[in-house]
Amino acid sequence: MILFPAIDLKDGQCVRLLYGDMDKATVFNDNPAAQAAQFQAEGFEWLHLVDLNGAIDGKPVNGAAVEAILGRVKLPVQLGGGIRDEATIAFWLEKGVRRVILGTVALEDPALVRRACKQFPGRIVVSIDARSGMVASRGWLRTTEVRATELALAMEDAGVAAIVFTDIDRDGALTGVNVDATVDLAWALKTPVIASGGIASMDDLRALLAEEAAGIEGAISGRALYDGRLNPREALALLRSARV
Repeated sequence: MILFPAIDLKDGQCVRLLYGDMDKATVFNDNPAAQAAQFQAEGFEWLHLVDLNGAIDGKPVNGAAVEAILGRVKLPVQLGGGIRDEATIAFWLEKGVRRVILGTVALEDPALVRRACKQFPGRIVVSIDARSGMVASRGWLRTTEVRATELALAMEDAGVAAIVFTDIDRDGALTGVNVDATVDLAWALKTPVIASGGIASMDDLRALLAEEAAGIEGAISGRALYDGRLNPREALALLRSARV
């Protein structure tokens, strides 16, 4: 299982939101590239980047910060937020992003996801963000009547490399990851699932590790890493020992 440290970009800064609310942002670093370099030095294997402004505006906004990160570190990067057309997908993959994450467009234009998966096999991830099991889109501003499992199964048919599942009601709140919902989704799919939202401690990682066989590829953590509740060395050691 992989631990993905999250760098959420808002107005060029590295922030964390509470319950996905753009008005409840805590700035943790005004230099995202430096934060990426720190994560690399701590031994992380991947970076998870989200252009929060882009998710709202429907187009890349924090591109300069993303490019600065790509120029600073050698880690593979997965990037989401405001990526809603084939040109933007191709642009970021050509810039060096390893995997592009599609969210809103997976709901509104699934045919685009299918085309992207065929053109860039293994490099398209879909993010499914849910409130009480229902998919939210457009930067979490709109909650739909589509169930998370329904969308996930449709995206599996499209050939996505992985699905990021976020429980919005827990995101940034440090209340613990929704293990049950994540595991239920993972068992329903053949596609690997990445857990997101609420990871607060080593216990959350242990709980996910215990269910790794369901198809859990990894977990995304943000606030817990920034405020010290989750120690990078201990967390990475736990995951590496589990691989052995």
